[in-house]
Amino acid sequence: MNACDIFTTEPTTVLTSSPLPQLRRLSVTTTDHEVVITGRVTSYYMKQLAQESIRSVLGTRRLLNHVEVCPN
Repeated sequence: MNACDIFTTEPTTVLTSSPLPQLRRLSVTTTDHEVVITGRVTSYYMKQLAQESIRSVLGTRRLLNHVEVCPN
């Protein structure tokens, strides 16, 4: 692991500390190479917000957004 691979904040923490309940309910699975977001939200805006919230803590990992949009 080099200096570029050190993660200061875990992606799971970013969503679990969100003020938005929909984002706190999402699941985040992380490995050394990728971060996967899964769950359901009510809009494409919330799906993208989850993705962009995590983007800043990815480091060199790949992000996979498997969140489903299920409008009420």
